[in-house]
Amino acid sequence: MVLRARTDFLEAEERQRLAEEAERNVKPNLPLSELPRLPVRKRNGCVGWREEAERAGRKAREEAEARAREERERAERIAREMEEERQRFQAAAVAERLAAIAAREEKARCQRAIEEEAKLARLAQEEAEWQAREASEAARKAQVEKEEMERRMEKGIQPVVIPTVEEVQLAKAKVQYKDDVFHFAVAGIAGSGKSSLINAFCGMNNRDPGAAPTGVSETTLEISRYINLAHSEQFAWYDVPGSGTLTIPDWQYFNSQGLYVFDCILVLFDNRFTMTDQAILANCDRFKIPTFIVRSKSDQHILNVMKDMGYDADEDTDCREQFYHIAREHYISETRQSVKNNLAEANLRDQRVYIISNKTLAGVAKDNWPKKIIDEVELLTDLYSTAYLSSKFA
Repeated sequence: MVLRARTDFLEAEERQRLAEEAERNVKPNLPLSELPRLPVRKRNGCVGWREEAERAGRKAREEAEARAREERERAERIAREMEEERQRFQAAAVAERLAAIAAREEKARCQRAIEEEAKLARLAQEEAEWQAREASEAARKAQVEKEEMERRMEKGIQPVVIPTVEEVQLAKAKVQYKDDVFHFAVAGIAGSGKSSLINAFCGMNNRDPGAAPTGVSETTLEISRYINLAHSEQFAWYDVPGSGTLTIPDWQYFNSQGLYVFDCILVLFDNRFTMTDQAILANCDRFKIPTFIVRSKSDQHILNVMKDMGYDADEDTDCREQFYHIAREHYISETRQSVKNNLAEANLRDQRVYIISNKTLAGVAKDNWPKKIIDEVELLTDLYSTAYLSSKFA
């Protein structure tokens, strides 16, 4: 198409040149001497030869001009067609280049999209594999910990459970913990006399208003707070539910009751030293909480020993003091040795056991000193010394 247009254009140029040359060759104003001599006719209707020549010249000139115009118009038309063809060709070439560029860009975009999807799929697969490995490792660790816990529990070794910061804050809020108050907690099995002991520390009788409720069965189901009116700004006493009244394993009793927030804990027992008592002492050592082992109801226990020795209150009134002193020494030595053995078996540090009577302790707390004192005075002295020597009152 382009070659044909080029050929037509050259032909048009050649025709236009020939037309212009023919026009130049036309001589409309030839001198009369050069005009061809034609026969002259007479005036009676014949035209002279000059006039005939002029007409012939004008006609030839008009024909040449017409041919020249036609050639120019044809050449111009061919030129326009060639220009349009050239523009169409350029537009087609540009469109083709743009289409090629667009195709390359689309191909590159598709390739990038494929690569990105492949990358995301690979990352997702790696994440899934990592999570699977983590889950498998966590399951394995949990199984190992479970087996280790079972093994330790079979051997009597209880797991160590550390409370979180949130659990500590909740436990403190539950007992109304204050930084400038020393908090004593009395813990032990149900029926060991915790409420009576707290009443004695606070200088109250069991029937006084505001005293901790007492009874044959366990009466404390929630931690209860009591104040010694003589030291209301310094000390607070807490009666902790007995472990025998709760469906909680011995090793969980310490954490479930939030005992880790107290400043001092008294482990109270009546007849026997239990696994719960051992767990409390072990956890207190971990948390660096001072502890006191206390055996209460000593007056009743000594009387029972006297009866086992053959004492009859109705018949042996004269021998009562003799029976009492013998039974008292036997009871004290047996209690101390029993606690010592229990601590050794539990791999706990050896510490003193305070043997008291709640009635005697209440009298000492009121500065009314009874005659039959065992460890009541030393217990009160050591308790308050521990409090005053702590950072609370530094």
